[in-house]
Amino acid sequence: MALLQSPVRILPEQASTISGQVDALYLYLWAVTILMTTLIAIIATYFVIKYRRRSPDEIPRQIAGSIKLETLWSVIPFIIMLTFFAWGLDIYFKMYRMPKDAMEISVVGKQWMWKFQHPTGQREINELHVPVNRKIKLIMTTEDVIHALFIPDFRVKSDVVPGRYTSMWFEATKPGRYHIYCTEYCGTNHSGMGGYVEVMERNDYEQWLSGNLNAVSPVVAGEGHFNTLGCVSCHSADGSGGRGPVLQGIFGKPQPLADGGSVTVDEAYIRESILNPAAKIVAGYGNIMPTYQGQVSEEQLLQLVAYIKSLSPEASDGIQTTAPARENNPSTGVASPTGQGTTNPDSLRSNPLAPTNPSTGGGTTTGTGGARGASGTRTNDSASPGSSRPNSTSGGSNQPRRDNQ
Repeated sequence: MALLQSPVRILPEQASTISGQVDALYLYLWAVTILMTTLIAIIATYFVIKYRRRSPDEIPRQIAGSIKLETLWSVIPFIIMLTFFAWGLDIYFKMYRMPKDAMEISVVGKQWMWKFQHPTGQREINELHVPVNRKIKLIMTTEDVIHALFIPDFRVKSDVVPGRYTSMWFEATKPGRYHIYCTEYCGTNHSGMGGYVEVMERNDYEQWLSGNLNAVSPVVAGEGHFNTLGCVSCHSADGSGGRGPVLQGIFGKPQPLADGGSVTVDEAYIRESILNPAAKIVAGYGNIMPTYQGQVSEEQLLQLVAYIKSLSPEASDGIQTTAPARENNPSTGVASPTGQGTTNPDSLRSNPLAPTNPSTGGGTTTGTGGARGASGTRTNDSASPGSSRPNSTSGGSNQPRRDNQ
């Protein structure tokens, strides 16, 4: 790996647990490519010289060929290609099998910024603080067009697609500051859609988290939406039953459907349950839940998903299931629409001048509310009795206020 440490780098810095393995595979590919190209060039040059026509009327001797030789130059390259496949497959599974003990961070992409929310509620734009030697899982979606989040020094990249969740994970091994890029063309300011990952020592990271005393965690915010909008009237969170499916302990488990099939309850299923409840009807319930497509923001959906996941602690090891915001901001109780903050970064359609730091609890204004619950024009968006799906929407401001420290 001496080439990687030279003043002129041919690869980015190795700063994650997977980066060395990815680089080793690339170096192997390069080595085989250079070796085979050189070997073929030497042999071709030798044959051109040895078997050149020495006189204008020379007729070369016909050669019938060799089955043995043709078999060797077919089988040997095939075996080499299989090593590419096997090695790449091993790394692929390591990269895309999400660890259960990872800390989960929500990511929302939009033209042209990256918005992050930590399990304890801290929000950032175009900058992400993480502790060193800790597995981090990013659950990502976008509010507009397709984006792609790429961190070269960690060797991780994933498309961020409208209408669905994608995930990737990494474990940083070196404190430092590492670039984030969008690698999917997303509009006129695509080149400006970047940021940084700030990898910190554990103690420094804990101190950084303590700088935001008024943060509302996604779980607490989701619980606030769930209660404020009356979802609890149909969907039991404590396992006692109700007019809609019980939510406690369902995450990660198969859910029987009315059509005789089943579906595993994951982030995508919960999201679909809120936006398109008729898609998969739970066995024993009718198709009477309304859709909330266009009424709930992506960030509010992520908060609701986080809350429902927290009701299944055994299947959500990476989720912050406690309520730190209640300790830091006891006046809020469960998160209310107005308790989440203020100035709405959703109104920003261009790249911020600089990455943002966690809010220190500046002044607030009331948000508009994705499901109109906060404004009072829609006081109860719960499903009708017998709802077939987890009936959860959220009200409240789309974003908290972001004040640079």
